[in-house]
Amino acid sequence: MIDRDDDGIWMVLQETVHVHHEEVFAALTTEAGLMRWYCISAEVDLRQGGLVVFGWDAKMTRTSTVAILDYDAGGRVVWDWHPGSGDMHAPVYWTVAPDVEAGSKITFRQGPFTEDAESLLVMANEAQTWRWYLCNLRSVFEAKLDMRKVRPL
Repeated sequence: MIDRDDDGIWMVLQETVHVHHEEVFAALTTEAGLMRWYCISAEVDLRQGGLVVFGWDAKMTRTSTVAILDYDAGGRVVWDWHPGSGDMHAPVYWTVAPDVEAGSKITFRQGPFTEDAESLLVMANEAQTWRWYLCNLRSVFEAKLDMRKVRPL
């Protein structure tokens, strides 16, 4: 879904995961949680101003580092994010809320993006990538299947 706010265009993705919201939030905020569905290795300094280091190999020789812009233990974390190339900046906002019937509702928001063609292309690529990873997060919890092993992105 695409949202337009006063500050620009936002990508919004939602996913329902049939497990307790604290377990889902831990998948976004802990080393073990992130390694279950997103990266191969991780280091997390879980606090506002802390860093998350995503390792794309077991020895942490290929990494990406993002700052934690905001953190609320009740279910919200914001990662600084620089999609695409260049100086583009579009933070990632994660919210995990309890859902009595379904377990957890994840809301992913990224932006703001501008209306120029390059920014919209980056947003489209980000949407495709993050949708895949959100589906993998759900698959890991509900089907006990990590799609990275079967069909890597």
